[in-house]
Amino acid sequence: MFHRFRGGVHPPDMKAATRHKPVETLPPPERVILPMSMHEGSPCEPVVRPDQEIFMGQIIADSAAVVSSPIHSPVSGRVQSIELHPHPNGTRVLSIFIENDGRDIPHESIHPKGSVESLTSEQLLRAIRDAGIVGMGGVAYPAHVKIAAARGKCETVVINAAESEPYITSDHRLMLEAPEEILGGLRVLMKLLEPKRAVIAVESNKRDAAEALRRTLPGKTKIELVTLRARYPQGSERQIVKSITGRETPPGELPSDIGCAVFNAATAAALHRAVTTGQPLVRRIVTVSGSAVANAKNLDVRFGTPLADIFKATGGFREPPAKVMMGGPMMGVAQHDLSAPLIKGCGALIAFAKGDVPAKGDEICIRCGRCVGVCPAHLLPIYLYMNERNNRLKELERLRLNDCIECGACAYICPGRLHLVHSMVTGKQKLASVKKEAG
Repeated sequence: MFHRFRGGVHPPDMKAATRHKPVETLPPPERVILPMSMHEGSPCEPVVRPDQEIFMGQIIADSAAVVSSPIHSPVSGRVQSIELHPHPNGTRVLSIFIENDGRDIPHESIHPKGSVESLTSEQLLRAIRDAGIVGMGGVAYPAHVKIAAARGKCETVVINAAESEPYITSDHRLMLEAPEEILGGLRVLMKLLEPKRAVIAVESNKRDAAEALRRTLPGKTKIELVTLRARYPQGSERQIVKSITGRETPPGELPSDIGCAVFNAATAAALHRAVTTGQPLVRRIVTVSGSAVANAKNLDVRFGTPLADIFKATGGFREPPAKVMMGGPMMGVAQHDLSAPLIKGCGALIAFAKGDVPAKGDEICIRCGRCVGVCPAHLLPIYLYMNERNNRLKELERLRLNDCIECGACAYICPGRLHLVHSMVTGKQKLASVKKEAG
């Protein structure tokens, strides 16, 4: 039995341009740029110096912080410089520039770690941490930290293959072309978490992917493959937990607090590769689509590749894009500088032609209440918006602003074109600033 989560919307999926296109490998550029902020948590610090020779898969930056993850070179070559450079989040971040020698000489640390059965849980966790694996569904939270937090209390582990956001098909193609890697990663998680139940959840608009996974499952297995109704934001962690288990994640808590752990399909594949081949996280599949893109594709891209180079690989733009998003149109981040590089949490690049970007509206609330009806987090978006605009921070706390998952369902449905999600993000920043000042 499956359960319905509250709210949600049904935007056109816009996946037709890439869902049937196999993944193409994009050769790495002559120079890669690796920012020290590649994931959620503490940024890394360089452990290499200019002019140093390095190898593919070598750790080039790390941090002693608990919530962090090392960064590896995606190519072999020479460190050109370490300097500030534009980041996809709109800031300038300390970045390592590496001149690619074109040889992809692997670092000595890259070798199989052993079978899942032969390795202890501690060895598996160390391999995951050393491989720099983070959540690849967008948040990019360090995987080893999330796994460690769930150990001993996980009843249900879920591989999130919903991919509910419009345009994005990177996980869809991964399921079709490498389902064994996803299942291999799930086995790693089952060894570490010892859950009573293991589920792979796919949305109903990807039945071919579900069938590919089903064919890969062994005859006798405890792994369940479930098909969920397509509805955005089905792929959000709390919503997929609700759909599968019927449990609501209480405000201020995480799915691990109610016995669940959710991992993206691409994250699972990365776990499998880290254990079986020793390959660290240096690349990912990226969907490049949108009305301004000449030839939409799914590309296997090395981290540190400038966004401009990725678009160039699709034939460039049909016309100058009016808006470029890293991520999907609902939760993505608008890009203003395409010299910024690809980072770990980016599964898509979408470029929109002028006609597909809504004109600025009057930002007038007509009191229709639609934003309240579609909010999957049980919040009151219009009241959060008004209180943020008027700097009523205590009211923002009372109305549980930090429970907002920034899915964009409220902004999508709003006929008054209010910048609701922007207000949620800004409000969270204000609350964090006040908390920091208070010590």
